[in-house]
Amino acid sequence: MGLFGFFSKKKQQETFDKGLEKTKTSVFDKLARAVAGKSKVDDDVLDDLEEVLITSDVGVDTTLKIIRRIEERVARDKYVSTSELNGILREEITALLAENEHPEDELDDTPKDHPYVILVVGVNGVGKTTTIGKLAWMFKQAGK
Repeated sequence: MGLFGFFSKKKQQETFDKGLEKTKTSVFDKLARAVAGKSKVDDDVLDDLEEVLITSDVGVDTTLKIIRRIEERVARDKYVSTSELNGILREEITALLAENEHPEDELDDTPKDHPYVILVVGVNGVGKTTTIGKLAWMFKQAGK
């Protein structure tokens, strides 16, 4: 069972998805405001996108990777409109996450006598502390 194996039940998954909705909405609302009134992806749009990602706690290294990928894609496709930017951003973030997915990160592979770290990330007010408490309770119930 992986880290999110606790969320395998439908109700728990829906609760988890609902909790992430505020973060997702916040990031994409900021993105929509950053590109409002612009017709194509240019340096100004990419600068605004970079600011949105960094202020959304994505992290500098990850933000720079995402921006670089989008720049490469814009250069390759020659003309990319701002209306396509949400889709491109989602694709690039998904690809970046897939590249960093490691099956050895499964919690069941971690010996019980060794500590491990769970990183919880999200913008202010989205329920990180509450989620950490719920995860701790679930891990305790599972004997971890």
